[in-house]
Amino acid sequence: QVQLVESGGGLVQPGGSLRLSCAASGFSFSSYAMGWYRQAPGKQRELVALISRGGTTNFAEFVKGRFSISRDNAKSTVYLQMNALQPEDTAVYYCNALRPSSRSPYDSWGQGTQVTVSS
Repeated sequence: QVQLVESGGGLVQPGGSLRLSCAASGFSFSSYAMGWYRQAPGKQRELVALISRGGTTNFAEFVKGRFSISRDNAKSTVYLQMNALQPEDTAVYYCNALRPSSRSPYDSWGQGTQVTVSS
């Protein structure tokens, strides 16, 4: 059974930093690209960053230069380092594995972790 457990969210002031973690289980973690997504109130879920099996990364334009993504295959964990946070980064953040063919996320999601950027 696939499980994705996100953690590390919280309340942070503008300009601050957070590091999110996503512990995965129930599948061969190292065999999949992984992505971080976010969903703000009233908005659709959107891709924030992804990391391939080999460590190649891609970022949405709105986080380039501020966020980084990494993975630890030994721990089946993917991380999202978020710096220079802005109020518009406020959202619930989720991770997911990506389908090899389409790079779209699978249907099963974790509970997410809330990130709130506010003074």
